[in-house]
Amino acid sequence: MRILLVAYDNDSYIHWFPQGLAYIAAVLLKAGHDVSIYNQDLHHYPSEHLLDYLNANRFDAVGVGVIAGYYQYRKLLEISRAINESKHRPYYFLGGHGPSPEPEYFMRKTSADAVIIGEGEETVVELFSFLESKKSLSGVNGIAFRNGDEIVINPRRPLIENIDSIPYPAYELFPMEYYRLLRIPHCGNKFALPLLSGRGCTFKCNFCYLMDEGFRPRSNESIIEEIKLLKKKYNISYIVFSDELLMSSRERTESLCRDFIKAKLGIKWDCNGRLNYAFLDLLKLMKESGCVFINYGIEAMDDQILKNMNKALTTKQIINGIEATLKAGISPGYNVIFGNIGENKETLKKGVDFLLKYDDGAQLRTIRPVTPYPGSPLYYYAIEKGLLKDCQDFYENKHLNSDLLAVNFTNMSDEEFYRELCEANKILIKNYFDKKEKAAVQEVEDLYFNKNVGFRGFRQT
Repeated sequence: MRILLVAYDNDSYIHWFPQGLAYIAAVLLKAGHDVSIYNQDLHHYPSEHLLDYLNANRFDAVGVGVIAGYYQYRKLLEISRAINESKHRPYYFLGGHGPSPEPEYFMRKTSADAVIIGEGEETVVELFSFLESKKSLSGVNGIAFRNGDEIVINPRRPLIENIDSIPYPAYELFPMEYYRLLRIPHCGNKFALPLLSGRGCTFKCNFCYLMDEGFRPRSNESIIEEIKLLKKKYNISYIVFSDELLMSSRERTESLCRDFIKAKLGIKWDCNGRLNYAFLDLLKLMKESGCVFINYGIEAMDDQILKNMNKALTTKQIINGIEATLKAGISPGYNVIFGNIGENKETLKKGVDFLLKYDDGAQLRTIRPVTPYPGSPLYYYAIEKGLLKDCQDFYENKHLNSDLLAVNFTNMSDEEFYRELCEANKILIKNYFDKKEKAAVQEVEDLYFNKNVGFRGFRQT
């Protein structure tokens, strides 16, 4: 079959490489399908361009994958209108974390023919096998599909146990010269690209919408071979490990780092980490293997709030872990949110004080309201407490911007909530730019008074 996969435009100057789409493309290619990519992201095409493209080119199917977000949801509706209005309207399927928890709602809103629920590599191949042979889709686990006017939701498909069996993303179908321009803290002038070292997470925070149970790591050998391929083919020298949690355990992290060193990869890399595994000796090993940045989910600096959100972390572990990370010479990424169950202005202040104390100036970090994305425990809690009606209420009425309240879980009024959050972020923004100004002044003094011949101008990237 001839299949078009749409990489949607999220209005960024440089987009994140669409890994999920690239994995789906890879398995469809392997199954013998003719796969093309529509790069709305690179070209900033309006939805009318997709309509014209579909009218001028015949495809048997078109697929789109989105995560759970207000912008992605509205972009999906635009893309859906173009697909549905096309003269040769293809079979239309959706995937990703956005539609997976509420497939029926997304199918009704987009008029899609099917939704791939959860992990899609095995499911999408079977879906198209059944479509080609005109067999009933009731036999395909892991999808929702149309049966006349009825929407049928089939049982979930078991997760792929051996994820080393999944082919590498179909990099050859994508404009890699564009995606490798991704800017990440401390990447300098290196070409950077995201890569998955595993899937899932062993923790269950109440605001997380990921549906997969447990953590499934790739083998060290598979990861290293993919890095070597990216170095050789695209000159990638900075790897962004994009899985939810590379630091899934001390043992796994240590093993991976030792094998990186043994393989002499000569790359820089970053990852998402857990502060309860942030021990100084392990962090030094990570640094030796090329790690320069670890993105930590801190979320709050109050032990009761951390318990309320099921974070499985304490403020003592957070402080010890951050201090160890800085001591090891690795830059920490600080993620703090506000507005979970039990929060107030005092817990917000604790978060601000922490960010001010440990900020190393690598990134501008502000604090966002917590959002109960569909699929998360917090989403179902909001419905149970009458704070949210359903998925339609979330996307159409409540989730209008990621920096605005979707649901207020605190005892504060919305006005008080915004007033406190505004003041907190003003403090953080001023702190960031004060440090930037100081660094720029030091740089110009070094230029003129120390005759720094390595100075190359005040560049932004």
